[in-house]
Amino acid sequence: MSIMDRFRQSYWFENLSRRTILATVVASMLFFSGWWIIIDTASVYPKSLNFSYYICGILATISFIMVNAISNDMLHAEAAYTGGILGNSGIKVFLFAGFVLGFTSIIAAIWIMIAEFAVNESRTDKYPGYALLMHNVFIFLSSLIYKFASPAENEYLNGY
Repeated sequence: MSIMDRFRQSYWFENLSRRTILATVVASMLFFSGWWIIIDTASVYPKSLNFSYYICGILATISFIMVNAISNDMLHAEAAYTGGILGNSGIKVFLFAGFVLGFTSIIAAIWIMIAEFAVNESRTDKYPGYALLMHNVFIFLSSLIYKFASPAENEYLNGY
């Protein structure tokens, strides 16, 4: 019996497709790996990472929550979202702000990596800069995988 069959036999996954299960597992492993990398780097190089460097990862996590708080059904024109203050356009602005926050965290991580670690000759340890970039890229990739690989809400109910 394969691992996917064991997942499908469990109570929570009995009506989900293999694609949904695989996307959820891959996205959660990427998110976990991103935070694991930065926590491990902070424990090995405690003096190399300031708290301000963690703000990129915190913003990437907020971006993950913002992007995945909006279901795919809310974005489609047939089932336009009419609730909330701004309705359907507010949902799209919120999703856009989530993606902007995710890209901003990656750009800030690249900036910190280059300015503080890559070209700074006084630093002998270059790895924390690369770990900071991997941390943010993994979180952003998990956000994309979880957002676009999961089906719409009506597919959950129908068991596709």
